Amino acid sequence: MTQSTPTAYDLMGGEPAVRRLVDRFYDLMDTTAEAAGIRALHAKSLKASREKLYLFLSGWLGGPQLYMERYGPPMIRARHLPFPIGKKERDEWIWCMDRALEEQEMPEMVRDFLKTRFREVANHMRNQAEEEG
Repeated sequence: MTQSTPTAYDLMGGEPAVRRLVDRFYDLMDTTAEAAGIRALHAKSLKASREKLYLFLSGWLGGPQLYMERYGPPMIRARHLPFPIGKKERDEWIWCMDRALEEQEMPEMVRDFLKTRFREVANHMRNQAEEEG
């Protein structure tokens, strides 16, 4: 029997941990002034967004490929192109995700790794021409 290397999904606690992270992320987005800009880009109800982020993160973190099974390839940048995402929106998203990650029980090295990766993804979502400053 081959021992597989644990994924970020495994190390952070699997399905319940991903759900907690996503729920806290959207709770922060929904209730804080720091995230008002990105909140305004979402539908009144965040239910569908919560579910899609949960499905996506499950696979992205090395767990079950739930998003792929339901919707096909994520193509997350293409799916975000209709929304104006600049530095402000990126930074608000990162603000919510950093706080949500800080509140989750997981090894510090996993949290640090995820913060780095989430920053890369958030920066990749930008579609507004702005100078970095």
